[in-house]
Parts: sequence; structure tokens; C-alpha cells
Amino acid sequence: MKSLSFAGLKNDVSSLIMGSDFFTPETFEEVCRVLDGYAAIGGNTIDTAFIYCGGKSEQAIGMWIEERKNRDQINIWTKGAHPNEDGSRVNKAAIHEELMISLDRLRTDRTDLYALHRDDTSVPVGAILEALNEHVEAGRIGIFGASNWTTARLEEANCYAEDHGLRGFSFSSPNLSLAKAIEPYWANCISLDEESLAWHERSELPLLSWSAQARGFFTGRFTRDDRSNEDLVRVFYNDENWERYHRAEQLAAEKGVTTIQIALAYVLNQSFPTGAIIGPRNDAELKSCLEATELVLTPAEIRWLDLRAL
Repeated sequence: MKSLSFAGLKNDVSSLIMGSDFFTPETFEEVCRVLDGYAAIGGNTIDTAFIYCGGKSEQAIGMWIEERKNRDQINIWTKGAHPNEDGSRVNKAAIHEELMISLDRLRTDRTDLYALHRDDTSVPVGAILEALNEHVEAGRIGIFGASNWTTARLEEANCYAEDHGLRGFSFSSPNLSLAKAIEPYWANCISLDEESLAWHERSELPLLSWSAQARGFFTGRFTRDDRSNEDLVRVFYNDENWERYHRAEQLAAEKGVTTIQIALAYVLNQSFPTGAIIGPRNDAELKSCLEATELVLTPAEIRWLDLRAL
């Protein structure tokens, strides 16, 4: 499997990253089946967060790693500072509190990748970077990034880091998919538009996409007339996305693959470094994702799929 290299990490990051928002200790047998299958195809990076399943996702991952004794081969990526009922958590004290709890749940002394789950634009980027750099220096974080930050804030933060001799954001994690979000799937989430896509092309900041397969939009299970999935209709149903679907379907037929594999390959064949968070629940879905990593799409095909060329 292809991978991405990051200064500050011992292991490269596999281009397919396993999502874990359905992991719990109560379903540990399924967790083991999914993660064992993922590791068997060369996957080595697991995405989780302080809030996933009320912390149970991190607990289940910690259990699996401890049982398999494979901590040195696996990259753990957790996220923190998601707002709660009291408001923003993007501050030094909250980041420290949640990170220490996450490490305890994960049964480890470090997370290889860490991301702020949300932004709070009222907090200066300098204060955020200084807090995160302290954890890097203490060995609790390998590299850090930002989930659901605008490109403007990313650029501001990394310029500040360069000017002040600090480590900056090593990656961004918004939603990038062939289907473009009409509105955020969850509140205050960021999906790349044409302008922010162009920024990543210029900056070459690695992007690790969530919902890279547009939450099943390209599986073939849905049609224009099927409006049973309210969230999918709200976020992805418009004429432009259906045209992208039909173009992906056409290209898939030409290449002898499936439409959803084309959609995943679109994310993995950008002109800048990308990875994709996936959530397969069975061997067939895992095999489909792996095969998609082997597809090569040309820049012309990427532009055509994305309606940037006729």
C-alpha cells in the first residue's frame, strides 16, 4: 500500500487510514476482525478521537494494540478539543486534560498523530501552537494537525510557526470527496471547495480526508429519486454531484472497476499528498478500498470527474 512520510514519525502513514467511530470494548470481537484485516493488507494508521463513542473507541484500540503487541508498528491518531456542552475546548488546559485521558484509554504514552477536532478563531494561533509544541517536546505527540480548520487559519498558523521557530501543522483533515458538500454534514465541519483545493495544491500540505467516499453516495445504493437518507440528501443531492456520479460510473466502466473505487481513487490521486479515512465493516469492503489505492487517475481525469473539464 502507498504511504505518506512525515518528519517526526518513525513509521510512514498508510494511504488508507482506519476509522474507528464504531469501535467499543463491547464489540471487541468485531474490532479485532476489522483491525486484523486492515493490518493484513498493509494498513498501519488508526484514526480515533476523544469523543468517539464516549471514549470507548480509544479504549478498544488500546485493548487491540495491547493484545496484538504491535504498538511499534501502528500509528495512533487521536483528536481532541471538540466543543462540548460548555463551549469551546480549544485552549491549553482542555487540550492537556483530554490528551492525558486519551493516552490512558489507548494504553500508551504517546499518540503518533494528533489533531485539533475543531477550531476556535477567537483563540490566537500562537497560543495554540505553543501548547501543542509543549506536548511534542514532552514526547506525548509525534506530529500534529488540524481537523476542520479553514485554509486561511492553517496558513496563518504555519506562518506564525515559521516566524517563531515552532513546529507547525503537519497535515490537515477536512472532508475531501468527489461529491461536494452542499452544507456541513456536522456543524462547523469543513469540506474542501475549489478555492481551498487550490490552496492545498499550492502549499502541498498533506490532507487526510474524512468521509472520502461521501458516506456511500457512490455505492450505487442511492438514486436521485431515493430520498430515504435525509442526511445524504441534505449534504450531497444536487445536479452537480449527480453529474459527478455519472462521470465516475462511466470511468469505472471503462477501467473495469466500481464507481465507489473511482471516487476513492479521486481522493488518493490529487496533485498533493493525500490519505483517506475508511470504515469498512467486512472483507469485501476492505478489498474494494485496497484495489482503489492501485488505480492511477490522470490529472485530466481528475479535472473531468470534478466538472472542471468537459
